Amino acid sequence: MPVSVLLVDDEPLVRAGLRAVLEAQPDIEVVGEAADGAAVVPLVRQLRPDVVAMDVRMPLLDGIEATRIVLRTVPQPPKILVVTTFENDEYVYEALRAGADGFLLKRARPAEIVHAVRLVAEGESLLFPAAVRSLAAEYGNRAARAAMERAALTEREAAVLRLMARGLSNAEIAAELIVGAETVKSHVSAVLAKLGARDRTQAVIAAYESGFVAPA
Repeated sequence: MPVSVLLVDDEPLVRAGLRAVLEAQPDIEVVGEAADGAAVVPLVRQLRPDVVAMDVRMPLLDGIEATRIVLRTVPQPPKILVVTTFENDEYVYEALRAGADGFLLKRARPAEIVHAVRLVAEGESLLFPAAVRSLAAEYGNRAARAAMERAALTEREAAVLRLMARGLSNAEIAAELIVGAETVKSHVSAVLAKLGARDRTQAVIAAYESGFVAPA
């Protein structure tokens, strides 16, 4: 089955460009479009997309609040890929904190756009750009550090989290640690459970906010 994508952006040219790039791939299908975050929940319920590629800044309902509403109200919600113009935008970081699964610049090359959609659909978050990692570190606080301490990650779980923060996939982590892919999946699941994180993106945010991982 192809990966189904819903495009949400208030600029028609941006939507048209993304549609052209994605529909050129045999394994990706654009199933709908919206010009504002306010239309996202009804369309998600109707179309059941695998991925929502959503602008973070829109006039009626921005991508941050739309992300929160989708994750709070839709059973088995889709993956959400934040699409924006500026990589150091605090709105992007807030969207990731709200539960978005990845990050993509509008000026990305076609191959990068396709890769981002596939990666998010598979459940492995994107590597945060340096600017977003720095923002995460700035948001660091005692609560985040205390939560990381309470998680009491094992040495191997800690190593897996550091590699996740570098943007490595499960297969890449397995190669780095010289273990099997199923072992890595088990460690990732344990890390998410101990941190109370919804997904890999939230776990990586916790790692940066707590100071467990420092921005390069």
